Amino acid sequence: MTSKTGRCLCGAVRYAFAGEIIWTGHCHCESCRRATSSPVTSFFAVPRDGFSFTGDEPGAYRSSPNVMRRFCRTCGSPVAYEWDGKPGEVHLYSTSLDDHSDFVAGRHDFWNERVAWLNVVDDLPKHEDE
Repeated sequence: MTSKTGRCLCGAVRYAFAGEIIWTGHCHCESCRRATSSPVTSFFAVPRDGFSFTGDEPGAYRSSPNVMRRFCRTCGSPVAYEWDGKPGEVHLYSTSLDDHSDFVAGRHDFWNERVAWLNVVDDLPKHEDE
């Protein structure tokens, strides 16, 4: 069983999880782009059981009826994404990991919402929605 940690930019919000990563991917949806001010967001999902915030309690923002986004109240870094459709998962930003050197994305989600000016060339599956 793996055990990994991550944090926000300033280090106030920290997290740890034990267990295997469920899935990895790049999200191109407008909501994620606006939440991170980036053209694409890279996530991974872990089981809620075995996950915990170990530093400051993050802030929470319900960006849509079924989505909760968590962020650092000090530096503003996005830290986690929770979707009511997958209540047993916590989705985390790949580069928030303390060691993200072994991150490998498995797919593209919301490919139909991608920005036209970012040239993405890979063989990953490209889904129109989640």
